[in-house]
Amino acid sequence: MSQATELAAAAGSADPKVGLRAVLALRRLLERLEVVQVDNARRQGWSWQEIADALEVSRQAVHKKHAGRPAVQGSWEA
Repeated sequence: MSQATELAAAAGSADPKVGLRAVLALRRLLERLEVVQVDNARRQGWSWQEIADALEVSRQAVHKKHAGRPAVQGSWEA
């Protein structure tokens, strides 16, 4: 079972401490994945509007969140 699958299962726990910690871990994982995929899209020539459309957010929101940070290098599993 993958880490994401285990976290998703734990997020449904009846124990709030277990569930909330899993939600936090999933949120952090999703943030890292978003960074990787936005960088991937930009390297492939996607516009901020195309990325925003894929994420169902505004172009301004995605640009504000990702434009000023350095690109990630290597695998997201680091």
